[in-house]
This record gives sequence, C-alpha cells and structure tokens, in this order.
Amino acid sequence: MTKKSKSIAFLEEAVINKIYYIRKQKVMLDRDLAELYGVRAIRLREQVKRNIERFPGHFMFRLTAKEVEMMVSQNAIPSLKHLGGALPYAFTEHGVLMLANVLKSERAIEVSLRLIEIFVKLREMMLTHKDILLKLEQMERKIASHDENIQMIFEALKQLLNPPREPRPRIGYRRSDEHE
Repeated sequence: MTKKSKSIAFLEEAVINKIYYIRKQKVMLDRDLAELYGVRAIRLREQVKRNIERFPGHFMFRLTAKEVEMMVSQNAIPSLKHLGGALPYAFTEHGVLMLANVLKSERAIEVSLRLIEIFVKLREMMLTHKDILLKLEQMERKIASHDENIQMIFEALKQLLNPPREPRPRIGYRRSDEHE
C-alpha cells in the first residue's frame, strides 16, 4: 500500500458518524468534508461558491439556523463553534462526488470515490433493514391476530370455570304445597 492510500484509509465508522440525515437526505457537512479532503473549510466553501452552477439544490444546500440548533441539541455536533461560525453547507452523495471535480486534487478524487462507496453500502444496508422491518411488521400483524384469538380462548375458559348461576328447575316429585 502506498503512503497516499494509507493516509486515505480512514475508518468507515468515522465517516458514517459524519453522515447526517437532514431534509430526508443523507448529507455530509462542509467542515467534515474539508477535513477528509485535507483542505480548510473556508477553502472548500470558496471553491463551491466559484462553481455554484455545479451544485444544484439536490447536490448541496445551506443549513438553516434552526437545523443547526437541532443538530447541536441532539448532540450530532458538539457546539455551534464546531461548525466554524457560519451556517454550513450540506452535501448529498452527488454533491460529494462533484466536490472532487471542483477541488481537483488526487486526494479529493480518492476520498470522493471512497465516500461514494460508503454511501452505496449505507443504501444497501438500509434496503436490507427495510426487508427486515417488513418481515417484523408481518409477524406483528400475525401476533396481533393470535393475541385476539388467545384472548377469546381465555374468555371461553373463564366461562367454563365459572359458569353462570341461574336457578335450575327442580327435578322429581313436588309436594302439594310447592309451586313450579
């Protein structure tokens, strides 16, 4: 393995921890991407601004103050200071790939390819989990119907164990002073 590939051999877990789910999309923040690409966050933002036509809304968007506040309150990021003082850009999978074209370094290309592989693995895992969730829901429905049936059985057993106390007609001969 070369020195370059060793330096880029970052842990998948570390990258996965930097992928957030915002606006129903998996995204990475500009600061985290800059760190992975080996550039300063301000430099990354400058390149994006210079090439803004390459980053439509479904490739990249800027977080709102409310979204940042939500991320901080949920401990996704330690503090506002961690973001570098500005509202960060969030890059989707396609935006991450486009960054490699904008930054134009060997490291950026290698990192982008690795990030895309991680995004693909995440998508595959989500599909697998979706199948598992479907099976669980089916089992839940079956169990729910079983619960109803079991409840009916218990009710029937209770009735058998505690039969209603209705007066029963007497059997046999009656005395002349008794009524039916």
